[in-house]
Amino acid sequence: MKSTIKIQLSLMMFLEFFIWGGWFVSLGTFLAKNLNASGGESAMVFSTQSWGAIIAPFIIGLIADRYFNAERILGVLHLLGAVLMYLMYQSATVTVFYPYVLGYMIIYMPTLALVNSISFNQMKNPAKEFSSIRVLGTIGWIIAGLSISWLGWDSEINANAGMLKNTFLMVGIASVLLGLFSFSLPKTPPKATKGKQSIGEILGLDALKLLRDRNFLMFFIASILICIPLAFYYQYTHPFLHGSGLENPTGKMAIGQMSEVLFMLLLPFFFNRFGFKKTILAGMLAWTIRYVLFAYGDGGALAFMLISGVALHGICYDFFFVSGQIYTDTKAGVQIKSAAQGLITLATYGIGMLIGFWVAGTIYDANLIDGVQDWKAIWSIPSLFALGVFVLFALFFKNEKIEYKA
Repeated sequence: MKSTIKIQLSLMMFLEFFIWGGWFVSLGTFLAKNLNASGGESAMVFSTQSWGAIIAPFIIGLIADRYFNAERILGVLHLLGAVLMYLMYQSATVTVFYPYVLGYMIIYMPTLALVNSISFNQMKNPAKEFSSIRVLGTIGWIIAGLSISWLGWDSEINANAGMLKNTFLMVGIASVLLGLFSFSLPKTPPKATKGKQSIGEILGLDALKLLRDRNFLMFFIASILICIPLAFYYQYTHPFLHGSGLENPTGKMAIGQMSEVLFMLLLPFFFNRFGFKKTILAGMLAWTIRYVLFAYGDGGALAFMLISGVALHGICYDFFFVSGQIYTDTKAGVQIKSAAQGLITLATYGIGMLIGFWVAGTIYDANLIDGVQDWKAIWSIPSLFALGVFVLFALFFKNEKIEYKA
């Protein structure tokens, strides 16, 4: 790959995830401080990510893969996203905000597949070349969080004054930049299709036959269930850290992405040394430990517990989700590889987190007493739930040898 193309793809990845991390991390605090959202309203807003994940395959399968160059669609979607970001910036109530964030997630989630397609189209050996480009996305997410804290928008005084709405303006500008830049990216023409593609093929439903395998069925169920406690993290970690008095909460949450890079490097060792089952169980157990740390830590003398909980993100995400992608790839084989990955994505970011956001909102409202959250009670529930998934998987998933694939 030419160095100029590598630089282009790296910048594309940086902006793609700078955009996501630049508003989504602090969204929970924005909803509480700026829009006075209840737990149910917050759940409704966060669930737009799941609806976006469910609808994204239709946009990619019915439009991007058939009629238009991927880089052009990427450019158009991000320019539309910039407009919606500005409208979100101007919104003063949840009722006004919701349609804009729903529209944004529907057009943003497909871009995650588009940036991958554009990258893979330029690579001779994706297994070796992709990671060095994709890591720029994680760096973009980290820089976005550090920027918000450096600008002071997430401080208690500024957040109460409504400064977090500036994140939408910042991301809107980045969306314009990526939108315009996309038209200069290497051409990625639509794939040649043989005949009509069914809805089942687009959604990855052809991979449902894998559920006849008892182990894969257990993994599929566990993937949905573990995303329920995951939703608590996305929805309430920032408001929790902010309310605990921890300084620079958005910047502190970027530690999670730093650990993600570290444990991604360590994953091959753990996978080859301990096998798939023990690796994925370690990821599940990390969720339980993380929420215990949140339940009993605070922003003062026990702040290290909160930071440690955030730092566990690398194990929580890499050991479960990345290991799960490798397992799915191995079980599916060549013919339904893409369909199988699509099915797991639909199960996790679609169904699992859709349920999770609703559950998290319900638990939040149930533990709100006289305007004060009982965070110990709130975090105890996903901790116990994750432990239950851990036990279920340990008992019913039979160990099998899976080779690590980059």
